[in-house]
Amino acid sequence: MNEADARRVVLVQAYDGADSPLWTRDDAAWATRLATQALGADAAVEQLLAERARHAVQRLQPRDRAVQRWLARPPWRWHWALLALLVGAVAGFGADLIDRHQIVNVLAPAAWAVVAWNTVVYLLLLWSALRRGPPRSGAGTGLRRALLAWWQRAGGDGPLRTATRRWAELSAPLALSRVAALLHLAAAALAAGVVASMYLRGLVLDFRAGWQSTFLDADAVHQLLGVLLAPAVAATGIALPDAAAFAAMRLTAPGQAATAGAAPWIHLYAATLAMAVVLPRLALALAGALQAVVRARRIQVPLTDPATLREVQRLQRRSSVVQVCPYAQAAGAQAALGLRRLLAGELGDDLQLLFAAATAVGDEDDAAARLGDGAATLRVALVDMAATPEDDHHGRFVAALRAAAPVLPLLLVVDESAYRQRFATLPERVSERRAAWRQWAAAHELPWRAAALDELHAAGGAAALSPGASAR
Repeated sequence: MNEADARRVVLVQAYDGADSPLWTRDDAAWATRLATQALGADAAVEQLLAERARHAVQRLQPRDRAVQRWLARPPWRWHWALLALLVGAVAGFGADLIDRHQIVNVLAPAAWAVVAWNTVVYLLLLWSALRRGPPRSGAGTGLRRALLAWWQRAGGDGPLRTATRRWAELSAPLALSRVAALLHLAAAALAAGVVASMYLRGLVLDFRAGWQSTFLDADAVHQLLGVLLAPAVAATGIALPDAAAFAAMRLTAPGQAATAGAAPWIHLYAATLAMAVVLPRLALALAGALQAVVRARRIQVPLTDPATLREVQRLQRRSSVVQVCPYAQAAGAQAALGLRRLLAGELGDDLQLLFAAATAVGDEDDAAARLGDGAATLRVALVDMAATPEDDHHGRFVAALRAAAPVLPLLLVVDESAYRQRFATLPERVSERRAAWRQWAAAHELPWRAAALDELHAAGGAAALSPGASAR
């Protein structure tokens, strides 16, 4: 999706998965019906979701001004690039490369500091590219936090807070490209400001060139600058003085006046900054901007939460097929009925459950081999709350399920039936174990539900659901 559609879809996803009076199941069905009528059930899922979100926003905005503010908050403004150029140019223009005595120091430590700083940046970028490879979804943790703080200024809570967190995470790679482009522009402008400062001051002041050093003699300075300024010499055709001329330019006494002309040195350092800083940084800024344009048009919104899956099935007018993968023990008849009721509340009544054989403890890596080839729309990892969540067992089981079908949404369902009965007089034990599973699921970025499945069917659903069981 493009950026605008993705933002709306993320916002509506948050309301679909929340219990909010501003957005009911009837509202969700209304938006789904309009999207299907407009595009047809055969349209791509992304187009259907984007069309549905456009209709949903029309109903949400009049009900909550916070939604209007959230959508109106600009994720990006290109005039920020002009601001970056201005700030960089002002900073560079103020650099004091020419001292108060109107003498151009041919060693130009400030100019070389700018070149050295940018060289370090290039090396870090190269190291990062070689170390990480292509950008990953987990990259930019600090940036996601900054985005989250930025978006939270739009206000709101509940579904809006959920949408804020999801969008901050989803848009982090895009924002990283944009911020990188701004930083490269500012760095290029800073170097250009240094060059402009040298030339503008040279227009109204008569500068002379000289050098001072405690440790270097004329031969060492001649050799050093011959190497460092070689690209600028080749580009401009301006030759460096010989060693004898360098010796004559040395300032040894306090107040000694320099006699060599400064114009050739200004040209050489301007060419050096242009080739080492301005042009590479502009190229990197252009690459970052192009990457941002591409990413802004190709945002992939995850469709892993059950509320979104429910609407996708309705948009495509297909029934939901859920593959249930029990771990350690098979589900009983009452648990199967309770699981169906639990999932029906998420995915709708038009639901088909396909139970796979239970995976024994120790056979986690082979779990995928026992799965059928059926076209499921959701996979459920069913575990018993009596077991403590462990990466060596449950983690390997979840990893095997994900590896078998990377694009198939995975939901963790924790059955509390036996554990509740065992500690019926100690509800705090149930709460502690539930918190452990919640923390484990969050660490594995796994949506989860917890319920006493044996009791769920008989209780009509709500009574056997755990408080906060839909949290990730």
